[in-house]
Amino acid sequence: MKALVFQGPGKTSWQSVPEPGIKDAADAVVRVDTTTICGTDLHIIKGDVPEVAPGTVLGHEAVGEIVETGSEVRTVRPGDRVLVSCISACGRCRFCRENRYGQCRGGGGWVLGHLIDGTQAEFARVPFADFSVHPLPNSVDSADAVLLADILPTGYEVGVLNGRVEPGDTVVVVGVGPIGLAAVAAAQLYTPGKIIAVDLAEPRLAAARAIGADATVGADELPEELVGDLTEGLGADVVIEAVGVPEAFELCTRMVRPGGRVSNVGVHGKPASLHLEDLWIKDVTITTGLVDTYSTPLLLRMMAAGRLPSAQLVTHRFELHQIEEAYDVFSRAAETGALKVVLGGPPHDVVALPARPA
Repeated sequence: MKALVFQGPGKTSWQSVPEPGIKDAADAVVRVDTTTICGTDLHIIKGDVPEVAPGTVLGHEAVGEIVETGSEVRTVRPGDRVLVSCISACGRCRFCRENRYGQCRGGGGWVLGHLIDGTQAEFARVPFADFSVHPLPNSVDSADAVLLADILPTGYEVGVLNGRVEPGDTVVVVGVGPIGLAAVAAAQLYTPGKIIAVDLAEPRLAAARAIGADATVGADELPEELVGDLTEGLGADVVIEAVGVPEAFELCTRMVRPGGRVSNVGVHGKPASLHLEDLWIKDVTITTGLVDTYSTPLLLRMMAAGRLPSAQLVTHRFELHQIEEAYDVFSRAAETGALKVVLGGPPHDVVALPARPA
């Protein structure tokens, strides 16, 4: 089969590799119909995630069809159309029993495209299939469903829930790439008073406004002053960091109010300064976290019901074999306006519901 293989910092190749097979009784093999590129993949290629060994197939998000299952798999079978979660869960360890699948100690967690071969390929082996894939209704399009593999649960769980967004809050999202936009969308479920988006790229700020942000400001246009003006000098109740660079994190800690919350979502490859000389007296809560994807079934129901914006997040479509071009477009988002790029995605039939009797 063909797959995108990490060859070391700065190097990838679309090449032939052996097709995956069942290695463990809990595995499933999925024929990948739709996949996408994550900002974390860019961090891997830059060398920010040294655990990824050269020779690893990249990618941790997919929609596809089950083609083979191990003897212990009970919830899906060959022919099922499924969402492949970015997080695998053994379902048995302490953390899985607490719904903290990202911290799985039984061989799961973030393994796809990280510690084992991933989903930017024609086929992928998914461990712990009963806990790591989700059957999809035909009413949900593949390009929408693949957003549930990572960015929507990440924005919701690590950004909004960790930040404890409440009705009436002022919420600032720093960095409105795909994850930040997902956080903007998810925050609206809790009726905040206002959402302020901060980014360097005007196309991303425009996307934030389209998806529900009440105000936007360039990261180079004194966002701290705007937040101060909109909160009578108090600061934001919740600030979500969705960039992964020290300057963004430090900006977040300057914009939060006393007693407020900073939820860090971005993947950091360098140390960031924690200015405790300013923060110690402010009762500020700072959270970090890897997504657990325990919310995926809930978000899938909401998407099927039309309650989650998703179409605005996908800006580019490619065939799977065009993945190197897709990476180029995604990596130059400031120039190309790319948000989420989707690869593959064959059409599927939508089941029409019968008309109700009059």
